[in-house]
Amino acid sequence: MNLPDSFLTRPIAHRALHDPAAQRLENSLKSVKAAVAAGYGIEIDVQASRDATPMVFHDYDLGRLTIEQGPVAQRSAAELGRIPLNNDGGTVPTLDQVLAEVSGKVPLLIEIKDQDGALGPNVGKMGAAVAELLRSYRGDVAVMSFNPHHVAELARLLPDVPRGLVTDPFAAANWATIPLPTLERLRAIPDYDRIGASFISHYVDDLNAPRVTELKQQGARVLCWTVKSAEVEAEARKVADNVTFEGYLA
Repeated sequence: MNLPDSFLTRPIAHRALHDPAAQRLENSLKSVKAAVAAGYGIEIDVQASRDATPMVFHDYDLGRLTIEQGPVAQRSAAELGRIPLNNDGGTVPTLDQVLAEVSGKVPLLIEIKDQDGALGPNVGKMGAAVAELLRSYRGDVAVMSFNPHHVAELARLLPDVPRGLVTDPFAAANWATIPLPTLERLRAIPDYDRIGASFISHYVDDLNAPRVTELKQQGARVLCWTVKSAEVEAEARKVADNVTFEGYLA
């Protein structure tokens, strides 16, 4: 399934259009609303609650972004929905709430965070929960993950939804909990064809990697993360079809 053109013509706001100075935290409903109002595409992260509800939240632990501490996966969706986000005024939203807010007005790129702990096959119940919500969604949406097992599952459950891989040089220093053989394997982006991907979202400082060039020549769409200035954006666009940005207005 090809990535719709809307993902290539509108810059994509990383974790929605967050801005701490404006009291909008990353992945919050306020940041989603701001991105929709500005006409940007939106990238969000999804973690699983204790009861397998897809929650829009980047970290595995609540400590950086909320007044609470501890793993997201140890709280129910109801409990997470009562936890205030720091300097935002909202609480941890569900994917269902974000889908209702976006409602097809702008393209939505959903990153499924690894639930295995080692980028392995134990993907849990989240893929099925995300698929259930997206089956009735009307609007441009795509799914992606660093973990190809998540993407393979979504290919089976949602064959008509575009899917891709979040990719990276996978340097061991940045992935301390992941087995070295796994990192070495993923560095070559070997699963692209197997899972029927139509795009990658690659680390912005590594866009000149030979494998990225190869995939682009084969017809893959190339997004990138995370662009933080107009200067970096201009350089990234020499390779990437679109940028995922934060900290300025692309």
